[in-house]
Amino acid sequence: MIFLLFGLALSWSLRRALVTLIDHDPKERIDRMTVGFIQHLTTFIMWVILALLFCHAVPSLNKLTTSLLAGVSIVSVVIGFAAQSTLGNLVSGISLVIYKPFRRGDRLQLTTPTGVETGIVEDLSLGYTVLRTFDNRRIVLSNGTIANQVMINLSSVDLRVMLSMTISIGYTSDIDEARAIILELAQAHGDVQEIVGCPVINLGASSVDLSLRAWCPDAATSKSVEYDLLEQIKNRFDQAGIEIPYAYQNVVLSGQFADNEGCADGKTQSPR
Repeated sequence: MIFLLFGLALSWSLRRALVTLIDHDPKERIDRMTVGFIQHLTTFIMWVILALLFCHAVPSLNKLTTSLLAGVSIVSVVIGFAAQSTLGNLVSGISLVIYKPFRRGDRLQLTTPTGVETGIVEDLSLGYTVLRTFDNRRIVLSNGTIANQVMINLSSVDLRVMLSMTISIGYTSDIDEARAIILELAQAHGDVQEIVGCPVINLGASSVDLSLRAWCPDAATSKSVEYDLLEQIKNRFDQAGIEIPYAYQNVVLSGQFADNEGCADGKTQSPR
């Protein structure tokens, strides 16, 4: 009971010390994710040390522990193989804290089993990293997985994101008129900070592709700007008579064909 109460008191003292440290750092010069990870790791190590001290302090457990050391080698090998992924996640978490490829609150884009996902870093524990998506889903990835893949940090240096959206028009449409409409709508949008340009990027099979490139405050805003501009551009193109091409096929029939009546009467119909 003394060891248990001592461990609980140490855990509470550690949490209070970290809370006090965070309260005295309003400018967030200390990374909150690093503080949380250190708290988890320190608490785990503290309980392991207390357990060893408890076994050493109780004579019966000390003798039992000494007698079990002879057969512990095989068990340690089995446990080592079983806990290989867990230990790997712990080491990966330590490397993420040391090298800091991202911080809490950063927006990451990475590949998951559901496809490419973008989320905000919420927490880094001993084994897992938690991301929150724009639709309030939680993506839980093991530290080993997130440390061994390519991820795009959208907010580590500058929050600004360049919007790059493609607009297709028909070959018979006026490129200059379409570009003028696109630039006018982009300049009128309140969330567009700077327009880079709107060049022709491709001559496709049935369309001329233009690309609007503009700076937006952040990644979330760039998506909303893209959705707004797509609707506005479609309405203005309809008013101006600018064609937005869509896929269609021309089927050419040649030769002589007989309809059902002609086949039944044994007569050959003229080609149509």
